Amino acid sequence: VSELSSMGSDISEMQLYANELFQIPWAMLIFFFMIYFVLGYLIYSSIYAAIGAAVDNETDTQQFIFPIILPLMLAIYVGFFSVFGNPHGPIAVGFSLFPLTSPIVMLMRLPGGLGEGGVPIWQLVLSIFFLVITFIGIVWLAAKIYRVGILMYGKKPSYKELFKWLKY
Repeated sequence: VSELSSMGSDISEMQLYANELFQIPWAMLIFFFMIYFVLGYLIYSSIYAAIGAAVDNETDTQQFIFPIILPLMLAIYVGFFSVFGNPHGPIAVGFSLFPLTSPIVMLMRLPGGLGEGGVPIWQLVLSIFFLVITFIGIVWLAAKIYRVGILMYGKKPSYKELFKWLKY
């Protein structure tokens, strides 16, 4: 008899989880996932293209990779420890507006919905606007690095060198 009662409580617990899953706005979440995925991909691929234009071989890229991966790691960390606990707190809002972390953090905030009680629409629009502007800026900087980097074959660049290239 005790097995049947514990099985009944397990079923009711599963029903609670199923009800929570059905309350998530899946269509909106998939739509914004596509937007954030594409914009995030464009930003990070542009950064990696700039690094590829600046170096000659894979070993030279190691010094430039960590600062690019750091915002991604930080976004996941902030997402798990801040967004899930307080999705409308200043840390969650700040990281969901910062272009290098918003493709991850904003998608962790969106299952709560949009508008009243969820992510304010102005934050969503501002986040996407920042992503687009950042992409345009990074492509412009990557073009400057490419223009000089293609001529500097054989020379191992440093951060100081890259900043000089941006002035040309």
